[in-house]
Order: sequence, then C-alpha cells, then structure tokens
Amino acid sequence: MSQSKSRSADEVPPARRPDSPAFLLAQLGAHAATKFAERLSAIDLSPPHAGILRFVNGAGGISQQALAANLRILPSRLVVLIDELEGRGLLERRADPSDRRSYALHLTDKGRDTMKAIGRLAREHQDALLGALSAEERDQLASLLSRVADQQGLRPGVHPGFSRVRTGKSQAEN
Repeated sequence: MSQSKSRSADEVPPARRPDSPAFLLAQLGAHAATKFAERLSAIDLSPPHAGILRFVNGAGGISQQALAANLRILPSRLVVLIDELEGRGLLERRADPSDRRSYALHLTDKGRDTMKAIGRLAREHQDALLGALSAEERDQLASLLSRVADQQGLRPGVHPGFSRVRTGKSQAEN
C-alpha cells in the first residue's frame, strides 16, 4: 500500500503563469497602481491628486471645465480634488482674463516642488516595476503598449480611472 502525498491546508500548489496577455496586463496594472499609490502616500498624495498636478503642470492656465473634459471626470468630483490641492497650497485658481466667469489653474511654487517629488517617485516606481527588463526591452514594451493604448482609444497621459474617481463629498451624494 503506497502512501499518497497530501498537502496541508496551508500549502498552495505552485501556480502556472497564465499565457493571456490581457490577464497579465490587468494583473500588472492593478499591482502597479497599488504600488504607485503607496509611494505617493509618502508625500501625502493620492493618484488622482498627482494626475491633476501633472496635467496642470503641462497645461498651466487650463480651466477647470477643460481639465474635467480632458481627464474625463465629472466636474463636481474635480472641484473637490482641486479644493483639496488648493487648500494645501499646491495649485491656485486665477481669474481667466478672457472669461471672468472662469478660473485658470496654475501650480504654485510648492506645487512645482511637489511635481519634482512625484517625478522622482515615478522614476523609482518604474525602475522597481521593470527591474527585470533591459533598457532596450523597456523601450520595446513601451512601444507595444502605446500601440495597444492607441488602438483602444485611450487618451495619452490620462489614466482611465479618473472617470471612476470618488471623493468623500461625491460618495455621500451618490
């Protein structure tokens, strides 16, 4: 009588990595987003805050309405996030000289310093995430992923999660 080998409840059989690129993209995307959020928390920011600062940095003087359209976020949700960033002295609303009913968004000096910190964190994040790849492989991966993103109609530089952003205020309203 042979003894069969049984696993205890604590032992997990080794998993075979799925061959599906779509699954791997989803798995890595969720992992990368979680890890980047952890890095941002060190400077007391959330990913939506960092994304807003990044966009305003590249399009200084953009109106709140234009920013909401570009990020594909509800204006009411964006206002809450902008209020938080303005309250922390990272950006400011200035009257738009061409439309007195509108405000233009600009980074403050503190906001520009914060962008430098975000850039440093992003580089560290990328190096940690893609440490298994050579520089040439990273470039190839970026090129392939850019083609897929373009084919899917994703807006360059805008995280699709903005359309699902929830804020304390808007959660109570929902």
